Amino acid sequence: MESFLWVGLANVVDPINILAIFVGALIGMFVGAMPGLSATMAIALLLPLTYSFRPETGLAMLASLYLAAMYGGSIAAILLRTPGTPAAAATVMDGHPMARKGQAGKALGLSLTASLIGGILSSIALLTVAPLLGRVVLNFGPVEIFAVAVLGITIIGTLSQGSTILGLFSGALGLLLATVGMDPTTGTPRFTFGILDLFSGINFTVALIGLFSIPQAVRLIVEGNPPGADRVSSIRDRMLPTGREFVALLPNSIRSGFIGIVTGLIPGTGGDTASWFAYNEAKRFAKNKADFGTGTPAGVVAPEAANNAVVGGALIPTIALGIPGSSSTAVLLGGLMVHGILPGPSLMTDYGDVTYTLLWAVLFANVALFFVGIFFTRACVAVTKIPNRVVGPVIVVLSVIGAYAINNSMFDIGLMIAFGMLGLAFDTFRIPTPPLVIGLILGPILDTTLQQSMLIGQGNWMIFLQNPISATLLAIALLSALQVTPIFGVLGRLVRRSVGGRQAPMGGGTE
Repeated sequence: MESFLWVGLANVVDPINILAIFVGALIGMFVGAMPGLSATMAIALLLPLTYSFRPETGLAMLASLYLAAMYGGSIAAILLRTPGTPAAAATVMDGHPMARKGQAGKALGLSLTASLIGGILSSIALLTVAPLLGRVVLNFGPVEIFAVAVLGITIIGTLSQGSTILGLFSGALGLLLATVGMDPTTGTPRFTFGILDLFSGINFTVALIGLFSIPQAVRLIVEGNPPGADRVSSIRDRMLPTGREFVALLPNSIRSGFIGIVTGLIPGTGGDTASWFAYNEAKRFAKNKADFGTGTPAGVVAPEAANNAVVGGALIPTIALGIPGSSSTAVLLGGLMVHGILPGPSLMTDYGDVTYTLLWAVLFANVALFFVGIFFTRACVAVTKIPNRVVGPVIVVLSVIGAYAINNSMFDIGLMIAFGMLGLAFDTFRIPTPPLVIGLILGPILDTTLQQSMLIGQGNWMIFLQNPISATLLAIALLSALQVTPIFGVLGRLVRRSVGGRQAPMGGGTE
């Protein structure tokens, strides 16, 4: 583990990888600044590009893009009162009022500085906690890995915005699609319908491009730009805070950073949740609570430190256990799969050099984002003025090029369009897409480890309960599944109501 740590550092300081980190930061910032686009979509579009890179270089670029898109979302939030990403929604509350006061540069500078502090805190946590978890799973075999994958499947319920049933349906469909192709144990074709291109399975990158890019492009084309947007068109004041302002924002940034790390560790939560948590805590600790919502710097610092800190927090279970806690980290795992690296608990041992390069890249990406932000934030103002009906067709063209470039296959273009139509249907019927992505990622792991476990146990299913680690993980998975099951929720409310009804006379009394 220690040797991998220094190998990863040596890899990330390679000039090519440093360049990739800066390029990823620049692209991510521009993407985040465009209202309606997301880091998830940008990562999915760039996955084919990284196919020609070394794994370390490609992952460094994607991690940097992920981080920079978090900051980029604040540009549109502050200037247009429209969050560029969901994680920047809380930034609108005080960021845009600051811009209306002629302090757009100061608001963006506070956002950039807070993002740096929160990102560095989460990078340190990632570099320390993830290796500790990696040591725990050193002795994991197929039985334990299967239990981890089952535990990962249970987060489908927490990733379901709205109906849990629809989320479970989406996840089940993802698991079903993951079985397309040759059986990993017997070599028998499954659900290929005689199509040779499907014998190797559904290309994960093609599926991601279709699911995230095509629906977004169609939405931008149909909706266009909302009329009468509240726009601040320029930055005239200085960006970076003074030394006194930096010292003043430090406690808020550190507190919000830790909120972001803890929130990121919880599967199903993300930058948007962490931002509101941090904003609420900043308001609670503030001396003048009435200033929030009118353009106070603390209202910008808190959400921006939190949403960047989420990145490192969310990557801890993603790297150490192979359990993606959000759609963005799921797509980032797709970057590993593009290079033939199977996510899972063995990631930090079998591919330690690549994994530790990614861990260090997250730290360096925060520094790169800060310098890129200083020099290019003013240029990003122009990006916010591009009409949505121009951005939409460009995304479609890039999607087609990206899908074709993977295998130089027209079939992949058709497959990408099919997944795009599926994504549109999901949007129409409000079926969440992230559970489907989780199913596509964890499906092959479940498939392979289940068959291996059955061979080890000679067909006896009790092998999962006889192993203390797998039994514990499966018990946690069961409890997690019960928490998000509607029937269990109804029963829980009935029990609480019944208990409360019995206890009422004890705490009663006359009025």
